[in-house]
Amino acid sequence: MNKILVRADDLGYSEAFNYGLARAVKSGIVRSVGVMTNMEWGEHGVRLLDGTDVTFTVHANICQGKPLTDPALIPSLVDENGEFKDKELYRAAKEDFVVLEEAVLEVEAQYLRLAELTGRKPYMVEAHAVPSNNFMKAIVLVAQKYGVEHMKFGPKGPMIGSTTMKFSMDSGNPDYNPFESFKKAASQPMAEDEAALMVLHPGFVDEYVLTTSYITTQRALEVAFAVNPEVPQWCEENDVKLLTYADL
Repeated sequence: MNKILVRADDLGYSEAFNYGLARAVKSGIVRSVGVMTNMEWGEHGVRLLDGTDVTFTVHANICQGKPLTDPALIPSLVDENGEFKDKELYRAAKEDFVVLEEAVLEVEAQYLRLAELTGRKPYMVEAHAVPSNNFMKAIVLVAQKYGVEHMKFGPKGPMIGSTTMKFSMDSGNPDYNPFESFKKAASQPMAEDEAALMVLHPGFVDEYVLTTSYITTQRALEVAFAVNPEVPQWCEENDVKLLTYADL
């Protein structure tokens, strides 16, 4: 039996996005959700999922919106307006300008905020969009401090717990078809200690999404995929098990 975990990222990104992601959970296959707790709509997104059985992760974010930490304490992460520096600045930088201690402060604040919103320990801490070694180190330090998972790297690739994850995120590809990407990810050869990880950003699109993200219409396509009744039927017919983080 092959195994695949479908993770939905960016809960809290915008009001409309939250409603789409909630539909992907309540009427679809999504059971693991990454939350951007610093965003204006973070609490709104979590409340929409009250009563569901999703496993929440901290989708640690230092490139969108305002920090939870006092900007004066994290100058390497914020601009002159006290908002996070844009992701393109991180990607264009020749050196890692993120100060580790500052990143730890903010990642920990986001972790504690999610624990407060959900009333339980988040399953995992993982990263949103920023190629920074110090940011990744901060995630590891916070995860270790609170005894939760983070993405590790083993001899065969990225790991969650003792399971090697075969990562898939095709939303940037031309002619993207989420169902076909899912089938491809779920059908690849896997050992007993391996599983596929498909990362989605399913949500409805509003002005904020359109003006701040390169992933736009793909988000709506992923909602439609997640709620398509043919997906669990295909899994049953092809001996594929849908996982949550709690299964790892």
